[in-house]
Amino acid sequence: MALKPVDLSRFRVLDLSQNFSVDSPPFAFYEGPTIKWVKKMAFEGVNAQWISSTNHIATHLDSPLHFNDPGPDVAGIPLEELLGPACIVDLAQFGVGDYDVYGPKHFEMWERKYKTRIQRGDILVIHTGYHHYYNEDWYKVRNKEKPNLPRAFLKHPGPQLEFCDWVLERGIRWLAIDAISTDHPFNTNVRRARPDLIPEVEKRIGMPIDEAFPWPKAYQATHTYLFPKGVFHVENVGGMIDEVLNMRVWFGAFPFRFKGGEAAFCRCFAFVQK
Repeated sequence: MALKPVDLSRFRVLDLSQNFSVDSPPFAFYEGPTIKWVKKMAFEGVNAQWISSTNHIATHLDSPLHFNDPGPDVAGIPLEELLGPACIVDLAQFGVGDYDVYGPKHFEMWERKYKTRIQRGDILVIHTGYHHYYNEDWYKVRNKEKPNLPRAFLKHPGPQLEFCDWVLERGIRWLAIDAISTDHPFNTNVRRARPDLIPEVEKRIGMPIDEAFPWPKAYQATHTYLFPKGVFHVENVGGMIDEVLNMRVWFGAFPFRFKGGEAAFCRCFAFVQK
């Protein structure tokens, strides 16, 4: 196959990733990262580190293998699937906030407002604004919010099962979100970790938790329902995402080629014409 060089000099590349560090917080019941210096310039003439961590910290890609065996694993996702046209949808403008449930109506409202169709094969990047509360959010040009990990972990909005059906019907390639999870926090292990907050959540969403997120049918639906159908996702995007809200851009996620990996740290970029 003949290949042609591409001139990217007319494009700006924006980093939509969060920092990874020893302070990157783990999800409920997950172990946090350990980073040690094993060599230092003063003694060995080189700096070297040893890292131990779960995969679900900072910006990371969940492969279908995370909730669907036989996968594919991270290495089994074709590179061409990881890069493509994307719609970056800001839900915060529609009043979606703490504990709220979002669904197809919000994305269809966005299409009407911006006269932009979320097309078959598009990547859907969901902006809730909750990346502002993550402690490793490094890009602070357009916001004054301070890190607030309880809010980031416990209060970000999320979808119900009907959203997953809509994703499949619309032929969306894969999802990315600027929150800890693509699922509502109380449709994850957070419900088990913080049962004391359930009355507060039910008051906000106007229905019992078991009605909103019936178990086991709808438990972690963006994981358990979409992964077997090949729709994977990236969680905890952020960085310069505020610069490209409500745009249609080229977007990519780039994990390392992890054979057997159920997830992997990744870097996310948006490509915007200058």
